[in-house]
Order: sequence, then structure tokens, then C-alpha cells
Amino acid sequence: VVSVGAANWHGGVTATEHLLSLGHERVAVIAGYRRKMCSTARVAGYRSALAAAGLRHRPEYLRYGNFDESAAHRRMLELLDLPEPPTAVFVCSDRMALGAYRALAERGLSVPDDVSVVGFDDLPEAHWASPALTTVRQPLAEMAATALRLLVRMMAGEQPEGTRTELSTRLVVRASTAPRRPAPPSRGVERIEGVGRVGRVGRIE
Repeated sequence: VVSVGAANWHGGVTATEHLLSLGHERVAVIAGYRRKMCSTARVAGYRSALAAAGLRHRPEYLRYGNFDESAAHRRMLELLDLPEPPTAVFVCSDRMALGAYRALAERGLSVPDDVSVVGFDDLPEAHWASPALTTVRQPLAEMAATALRLLVRMMAGEQPEGTRTELSTRLVVRASTAPRRPAPPSRGVERIEGVGRVGRVGRIE
């Protein structure tokens, strides 16, 4: 079957490399479908970028949102409930990224001050989001035009040179990503609990 698509693996690499370059090490991914080729390629790119940076893949940081905004909202809440929640997340579609935005807002967290977010597609929603979404641009119009040209040539009896044509993706940096904020210094503060009796001394870290 002759097909036209985007360079999904490269898009996953560039999205993750961007977050790593900002100092994020706890980077999660909300993928599409488990067995869809474009989804598995984006996750493979994410994992390759982590490996190149010397970071191990954390299985708990991989969630599947099935390219659905509501499912991505639930997956983002699950990530935030982890003992070590991510400081950045690569969401494998812009519409799923909007679900992640909603989950972060419900928890009182700010994008990108608390969590940086990168999407994939560069749909109009990426411009309208607040803050505007950093995303991997998928050349949808060029993909459609290329597929139509291939179809016309095949109908004329020509044989394509290959069965798969991939068009390049590129990262579009907007306002949803920022350098990781350093953790506040640990300070020991003593607190005496109880009045008129022997108090318990607690330490707040």
C-alpha cells in the first residue's frame, strides 16, 4: 500500500530534545493509540532522545490518550498523581494537549511555569491556546497534495518509486515551554505542637 506521512520519529526526537535543552529531566509522554504507526514512531523518537541524553525511560511516564482530549485529560491527572510528577510533557497531538492544559489548570498548575507542554500537529488550536502551544508542525496540506499527485500518476499507469513517502516535521516554539525552575532550597523549620503539655517537635522540609 502506497502511503504519505510525516516524519513522526524525527518529530518525537525534536520535541523531546527541546524539553531536555530547557533542563527538564522528568519528561513524560501522552501518546495516541498503542498500535498506530504514527503514535509508536513518535514514542520511539521520545525514547531515543532520552537515551541520547543519558536518561532512562521511566515506564510510568508513558500514557496513552488515544488522540482524545478527554482521555488525555485523565492521563495528565494520573501523571500529576505520581510520587515524582513530570516537569514537562510531550503530548502527541495538539487536541490532546488541550486536555492536558485542562488537567493542569484544575490542579492549580501553570503552563509553562510549573509544567512545560509540547504538542504535535500545529493545528489552529495551537495558536488559540493560552499560552500558545509549542508544537511539532506536521505538513498536512503538503501531505495531501503529495498523496493526490501519487494517485494521479498511479491511475495513469506509473509505478511509484517506493511505498512510503515521508515529509519533514519541524518544531514551532511558542509560549508553553520554559526552562525548568530550580527546586526551592530545603529549610528545616521547627514547629511545636500542643499548648500546656509536652509538645511534639516536627520538622518541615
